[in-house]
Amino acid sequence: MAAVIATELLAACQRARHEERSPLLALAGGNTPLPAYRALAANLGDMALTVIPSDERCVPHDDPACNFDALRRVFADARGVRCLPLTTADGIAPDSLNLARDTLATLPMFDATVLGMGADGHFASLFPGSAGLAGGLDPRTDDDAIALMPAHLPAEAPYERITLTLPRLLRSRHVMLVISGEAKRDVLESAMTREADPIRCPVAALLRAAPALSVHWSP
Repeated sequence: MAAVIATELLAACQRARHEERSPLLALAGGNTPLPAYRALAANLGDMALTVIPSDERCVPHDDPACNFDALRRVFADARGVRCLPLTTADGIAPDSLNLARDTLATLPMFDATVLGMGADGHFASLFPGSAGLAGGLDPRTDDDAIALMPAHLPAEAPYERITLTLPRLLRSRHVMLVISGEAKRDVLESAMTREADPIRCPVAALLRAAPALSVHWSP
């Protein structure tokens, strides 16, 4: 799965270069896609591109839970890669939200977006039942990013989040959803039904709104 994702990301970057654009990728954090990013980094050569997290925990940049830090470490040896943060160096939420919105306002459409999914059906940091979730999923929102406190804080990462909204994530030439395990496959298949409620299972909103979405799954 990692090899396929890396190949698709590299192809997206090469298309951008062929069209005389600087490639721009929005990349999920978490352990599942990291092998794909490592494979991509190993094949970029000197290609110039920009990457930005699809969401971020409000922690300092040197915290092990920081997605930005994970990305810049993965791409450390890829000389042409520029990593942009969604948060300030200290991780303070209000300042980080302003930074994220200011940064995203300067960026064009993504060439590719990689998203993960939790066992609760969240993607990026759009968690079920959370205050602000409806606004983050609203296709009419003008906000590129919102601050969100998960309704049920994950024990391994009990932090407020900055997340791109669904419309901003979908401003992308290619969107990939990357999951692993039978349990998450069951969640995804349930989200595909007409009865799925996006407030209870946010990935249902992604599945309905994305004009073109590729799903990558491994056991």
